[in-house]
Amino acid sequence: MSPARVSATHNPLRDPRDKRLPRIAGPSSLVLFGVTGDLARKKLMPAIYDLANRGLLPPGFSLVGFARRDWADQDFGKVVYESVKERSRTPFREDVWRSLSEGFRFVPGTFDDPKAFDLLAETVRELDEQRGTGGNHAFYLSIPPSFFATVCEQLQRSGLSTPTPGSWRRVVIEKPFGHDLTSARELNEIVAEVFPADSVFRIDHYLGKETVQNLLALRFANQMFEPVWNSHYVDHVQITMAEDIGIGGRAGYYDGIGAARDVIQNHLLQLLALTAMEEPVSFDADHLRSEKEKVLSAVRLPRDLAEGTARGQYARGWQGGEEVGGYLEEDGVATRSTTETYAAVKLEIDTRRWAGVPFYLRTGKRLGKRVTEIAVVFKKAPHLPFADTATEELGQNAVVIRVQPDEGVTMRFGAKVPGAQMEVRDVTMDFGYGRAFTESSPEAYERLILDVLLGEPPLFPRHEEVELSWKILDPIEEFWAKQGGRIDQYPSGTWGPSSADALMHRDGREWRLP
Repeated sequence: MSPARVSATHNPLRDPRDKRLPRIAGPSSLVLFGVTGDLARKKLMPAIYDLANRGLLPPGFSLVGFARRDWADQDFGKVVYESVKERSRTPFREDVWRSLSEGFRFVPGTFDDPKAFDLLAETVRELDEQRGTGGNHAFYLSIPPSFFATVCEQLQRSGLSTPTPGSWRRVVIEKPFGHDLTSARELNEIVAEVFPADSVFRIDHYLGKETVQNLLALRFANQMFEPVWNSHYVDHVQITMAEDIGIGGRAGYYDGIGAARDVIQNHLLQLLALTAMEEPVSFDADHLRSEKEKVLSAVRLPRDLAEGTARGQYARGWQGGEEVGGYLEEDGVATRSTTETYAAVKLEIDTRRWAGVPFYLRTGKRLGKRVTEIAVVFKKAPHLPFADTATEELGQNAVVIRVQPDEGVTMRFGAKVPGAQMEVRDVTMDFGYGRAFTESSPEAYERLILDVLLGEPPLFPRHEEVELSWKILDPIEEFWAKQGGRIDQYPSGTWGPSSADALMHRDGREWRLP
């Protein structure tokens, strides 16, 4: 079967408005800045091949690499080939690779080199003529934000940012979207001078994950959840992103940034918004974003940030049966660094639906296991017609949406233990994507790249959401900065510093153990 005729029945990226047809991108190319980086090699290049293998890219699709390397087109092709062979999720097929690689081009140069961008403009024009890309080109800035202004200026000067009649030009920006509110606004102004708002796609790969989108289906396609999704029934919500690895070779990026800026400002606040938002009029981009913005604008910080936040740094400990070093022992980390590798914060949402319900967000490295989940924990029943001894092991009902690694949903509720006596104990009912569906979930970057090429923006936060998120985090970062070098240590392989446990204990609650 040729790639272009992959059955929609087994295609998880099919158009939900017409289940008979797959969502296939039209004539286009992707220009990738930062082709030598980890993201390009580990995620973007394999995702492009997997899209082609699923038959979701047009026959003339082209990939243009731009980097400071003395490469020819064939050299770039070898880099992509090695990445695809090592990282692609779908089987390698020679016919698919041959067709895809015919569209590979490479432009050598630096970001401040006008001649290199003139050559890029010429390469793009040749693709329109030779490959039928139709003047449709997306520019993926997989580069540090400090280079955004230079690249955008060059794209504008060379005419690359200006579409021909009937075509489009789009720009894709990877996080971080600034390091605070001021820098985020500056970045937005830089990009907005060159590309209109509907042509700017800010990538948050968590929003491309199947389970994150299933959260919307869980809430709004099922009558059983929405009536209890409010402060009358919900006790609190926990949103966790835990990693069992350290910073690896990312010290140059991570040190000085920290867990809160790296994860809470984007990933976790986006998950909070999707969990708490009202039902949108439709799932069009404007309606979906509008509801998320309402939630973020209603978020309230703790009155006492010392009690409502926690931060820590992993120390030497044991992970997976092996002793591992602490953060301050990592290569490239300053010996007196106060950058946090763990951050937790308690937030509230001042709306009729959520008034009085705390949302606890936490993220960290070198924790007990790798997991990302949203746990909606319900209040206990107001009256239990059982003896106290019958419900000693009964906790609170919960709906847990697992984002990774084992995507699915778990429900926790009380059930009678078999036997002659009445004894109620917590049990779980589990739904896993891998078990429930024969078709595999696409990798997040597959969905997001395809959405960029299709021009479908619902999963991409716009600058208003980014700025609202920084308005939430900036006061916390300023408070931590005023504390100077105070930061708790926690042994690697544990679930964070004691201050994080104290944050929950003050409210009479505990963190979930995933």
